[in-house]
Amino acid sequence: MTRRKYVVGNWKMNGLTAALDEAGAIFAAAEAYPSVDVALCPPFTLVGAMAAAVPGAAVGGQDCHAADSGAFTGSVAAPMLADAGATLVIVGHSERREGFGESDADVRAKAAAALAAGLSVILCVGEPRAVRESGEAIAYVLAQIAGSLPDDADPARLAIAYEPIWAIGTGLVPTVADVADMHGAIRAKLAEQAGAAAAQAMRILYGGSVNGDNAAELLGTGDVDGALVGGASLTAGKFGPIVAAAGAL
Repeated sequence: MTRRKYVVGNWKMNGLTAALDEAGAIFAAAEAYPSVDVALCPPFTLVGAMAAAVPGAAVGGQDCHAADSGAFTGSVAAPMLADAGATLVIVGHSERREGFGESDADVRAKAAAALAAGLSVILCVGEPRAVRESGEAIAYVLAQIAGSLPDDADPARLAIAYEPIWAIGTGLVPTVADVADMHGAIRAKLAEQAGAAAAQAMRILYGGSVNGDNAAELLGTGDVDGALVGGASLTAGKFGPIVAAAGAL
């Protein structure tokens, strides 16, 4: 089946109110590529403002709590994101897994909570450099999927983002063959865990130093349905060429 390309910008801990103009420029430029689904995930402080500033745009959160409410100071619940105008959320990013000690079970609970709140989910997986060099990258990532993927998830509302930790923000990128092998293995694992139909419908994104120069090659690789983009998503000048590369496929 043909899956629509999906290009998502993760602004991480970047962006003040003045950046809303840049978001508007990004979404305006994306309108030239109607075959591509484009979303931005700004910091929590900008979710509501961005959703209001660009009506109809896909705006998301970078994380959510597994509970709908409660005594969790500093956390944001999935229903709060939806209430602010978000339509999606990233869960399980390596910077959450590594920096905040999130387990597969934590990620699974967050993904389930987000889906229950009506949000779409981008569920991140990826291996550290030592695992890649040991030759165990595929086994490591498939174990993350086994532990993180919620049961009976709607494949139209859940995407997997493969982000090798060692490639995030470093300028290092796996070979196209390595990306194809990993995405193919993820697709096979999804078929085993969620069924063949769900595996064919679910999109698998690549993330890790994606830019305008390498986007066409990466996005044209087998089983790569889009990109989760970090630093290059902060401006229309850098993000636009990635969306254009997806639109040309």
